[in-house]
Order: sequence, then C-alpha cells, then structure tokens
Amino acid sequence: MKLQVQCYAGWKADERPVRFRLKGRDFIVEEVLDQWYSPNGVFFKVRADDGHLYLLRHDQPTDEWSLESFRQTAE
Repeated sequence: MKLQVQCYAGWKADERPVRFRLKGRDFIVEEVLDQWYSPNGVFFKVRADDGHLYLLRHDQPTDEWSLESFRQTAE
C-alpha cells in the first residue's frame, strides 16, 4: 500500500520518517524502533501516535513509500 511520508532531513535527504498519511489519516511517528537496508530500499519499524507498529519501506530508486506490515498493540 503506497503512502505519503514526510521525513526528517538531517545530513542526508529522507533520513527517517516523521509523519505519514494512510487512508486519509495522518500519523505522527513517535519512535523509530529499527531500521535496515535492502538492495533497493530502506525499512523503518516505527511506533505511531496511535500506539501501533508499522513497517514502512522507502524504495530509493523510485522514491516511493509503502506500508509493508501493521501490528496492532494491546491497549
């Protein structure tokens, strides 16, 4: 599922996601829990302001973001 993502740009562009839009709703990234690289992209495991976990993928060659996984946490 494609996403619109706003990123923090420190010493490089799109360093980490800070906000994303999913199905017309904005989510603020409260914490980046993990980050890893693949040959064509970067994955970010994040906790959003709704308390749930999201796995976001940034495809660097196309500059597109996608939701790879969602995990609802116990409330």
